[in-house]
Amino acid sequence: MQIKEANTFFQKLKGLMFQTKFDYILKFKANGIHTFFMKTNIDVVLTDKNDNILFIYRNLKPNKIILPKRKVKYTYEMPINYLTNIQIGKKFPKKISDNH
Repeated sequence: MQIKEANTFFQKLKGLMFQTKFDYILKFKANGIHTFFMKTNIDVVLTDKNDNILFIYRNLKPNKIILPKRKVKYTYEMPINYLTNIQIGKKFPKKISDNH
């Protein structure tokens, strides 16, 4: 699965809003998010500047808010249950194989 990075303000603002299916992981700089206007549940991983996993939110429903968290630098949004072998305190994988 490809990791796409949202770099512009509009890319970060739009995120995965209004999408029903997606086959990539979206990475962007943010320490909190919302899932307003989302059409499907997602998994969210928050990491520090070195991509150490600090928080994992599984099966996050639309219209929810993750308030800003200290030490968080990057947010990863992905399809639910895609990465099942990640753990808090471990590094977020740089490359993700199809068999994750």
